[in-house]
Amino acid sequence: MVNILFCGNYKVFDGMLTCALSILRRSGSAEPYTFYVFTMDVSHIKDDYLPVNDRQMAFFESVIKGYNPLNTAVKIDVTELYRAEFGSCPNEDAYCSPYTLIRLFADEVRGLPDKILYLDVDVMFNRDIHLLYDTDVEGYEYAAARDHYGKYLINPNYVNAGVLLFNMKEMRETGILGKARELIKTKKLVFADQSALIRSTTKKKMLPQKFNDQKYLHKHTVVRHFSKRLFWLPYPHTDNIKQWHVEKVRRVFGYSEFDDILDEYLRLINEYNREVEVNG
Repeated sequence: MVNILFCGNYKVFDGMLTCALSILRRSGSAEPYTFYVFTMDVSHIKDDYLPVNDRQMAFFESVIKGYNPLNTAVKIDVTELYRAEFGSCPNEDAYCSPYTLIRLFADEVRGLPDKILYLDVDVMFNRDIHLLYDTDVEGYEYAAARDHYGKYLINPNYVNAGVLLFNMKEMRETGILGKARELIKTKKLVFADQSALIRSTTKKKMLPQKFNDQKYLHKHTVVRHFSKRLFWLPYPHTDNIKQWHVEKVRRVFGYSEFDDILDEYLRLINEYNREVEVNG
């Protein structure tokens, strides 16, 4: 069993679909997958801070079961955990949204397996997930790759928290997530959850950059992370092109490597939108 964790509100649906499709299409194993989704309703902060809804989950599960009937999707509502732990905390207006904080509840949610791969939804697999998932993390809290910019600007071993292979057994023993939550509650941090996690780490395993390529796609790239990046032409600027921005991925990046995945995504999202339109 391969265990994946996504976090977010209803707007992560496109990312969930594209990321899951990339995993299922690029991995040859018949082993089943469980996709856990942490979500919550914090619309008291902002109107569209609404959870991944049941219709989205049902459609998502129907897609992954099309690849293997044993694949499952599990939605976990962490609204009450969030309100109890982080309500009105200094990082509630985090650089992305409060949803970036909720992976820090992984040790508080019963039933999570000892090994789980947390993924930001703006990643796609270019090669077999087992190249990453089968990494031995015994004795480590988690495994992660360096942050493309942070390794130059902050620390050579500064990691990007968009791809984290969690050893939950070790994390529960060291209390890393409890320490990180305490920091979130008491200190305003530049990168909120990522900063808190890094500061609370006892022992991490460093992964090669190919497991979280945030700028380029190489033949050896296992995970391409579509994070905000700097472009020099036609003038220095940043852009935040995600994989579901299909036209831009093809025009700006010139990628054809994901065409089969993105074509299927476009077909599926059109099908989903038609269902919503018909059924209201």
